[in-house]
Amino acid sequence: MFLDTSPPAPAAAAEEGTACARGFLALAGEAAWRHRMADLARHARPRSWQGRAAQQRHALELLLARLADPRQTPRMTPAEAQVLALAREAVRLSDTLPELPRARLRARLLDGLTGQATLIPVFHLLREASRQRARGFEVHFAGLAEEAPYDLRLERDGAVAELACRTVSAEEGRHMPRGDWFALVDGINPDLQTWLAAHPGRYLLKMTLPEGIQSPAERDSLQRQVSSLLASERRQDASEAAILKLDPLTLAGVRAASAVLPSRLREMFGPDAHLAVTGDPAGGSVFVMAAHAGRENALAATVVRHLAEAATTRLTGEHPGIVSIFLEEVERAEWRGLRDTLELEGAVRRFFTTPAAARLAAAACSSRFELFGLTPPDAAEQGELRFRNQAHPAAGIPGLQAAIASFT
Repeated sequence: MFLDTSPPAPAAAAEEGTACARGFLALAGEAAWRHRMADLARHARPRSWQGRAAQQRHALELLLARLADPRQTPRMTPAEAQVLALAREAVRLSDTLPELPRARLRARLLDGLTGQATLIPVFHLLREASRQRARGFEVHFAGLAEEAPYDLRLERDGAVAELACRTVSAEEGRHMPRGDWFALVDGINPDLQTWLAAHPGRYLLKMTLPEGIQSPAERDSLQRQVSSLLASERRQDASEAAILKLDPLTLAGVRAASAVLPSRLREMFGPDAHLAVTGDPAGGSVFVMAAHAGRENALAATVVRHLAEAATTRLTGEHPGIVSIFLEEVERAEWRGLRDTLELEGAVRRFFTTPAAARLAAAACSSRFELFGLTPPDAAEQGELRFRNQAHPAAGIPGLQAAIASFT
């Protein structure tokens, strides 16, 4: 999924890791973890698109549960070691907090083990605290200890800053959410398998959706339209909601079972497209579905909207403020595109010119690719994107530069 496959650590490290993971699980409680794993087993079915998406969404929880199992093989990747280091930080933090703040931490853990929520917000907070501590700041968990609106208070050389962590789903910026796409593909697949068995070959179904998918009803309508196209043996169909075109799949030098097929398709259709490949690679048959909304995704605008809200509601204005956004459910190509095109940087810097940014000395953004320790170009070079607000009075304070200086 996102996890590194670098050389493993020694067996002793894995044993210590097992104890660390079990200590973290104990913070939430054995019953809560048992219930969570049973719930994920029901929903994270590997043979469905929605199931695979659930496995990816809850990869952190599944990883921690696996590492806590003493029967695991004595191997540990650097990514797993990074996750365990943050789990160890959580245990240490819990041990140092008074009773009420400790209860607040446990409540956050339990919230992350409920429904569609994840542990990502907690680990984002822990990672931020660890990174700021490594930069020489004295870090106080003011949100937990004092119920401050922000999460961390940073102090260094007499300078003080407030840091608020926020997790934002990339789904908010998509005109066709991935969740709807996965449900659509799962719904189409039974009819598609029947059709492909009767029509062996290589096919490409292109879907253009002017307004994207905005509701389950629209998704179900599109599913019926695709199934009708296949059943009627037509090659084209159009409605106000979707334009469908079925063509032979022609990719020179790419076999159906080739591992490069997904990357070639991504090159063809770009980072905003939704792609699904099904068929019988062994027999040479393959069916590709590629869907495009009529408008580009608005991930950068989504990040800025949350920056504005957090600056207003999560920072007091008494000290320079930093908002650290964790962009969740972002695809590899999307995240790289936001960085390479400077789209996110441009949107944030334009936001800095507005009154809503008055409390912000800096804004940062990271993703799972940084959390799990991947290397560039998948991850940002400095472990995050960060932009300093040059108009803020604290922009030049020496003691804060390690936390607010731009990574560009």
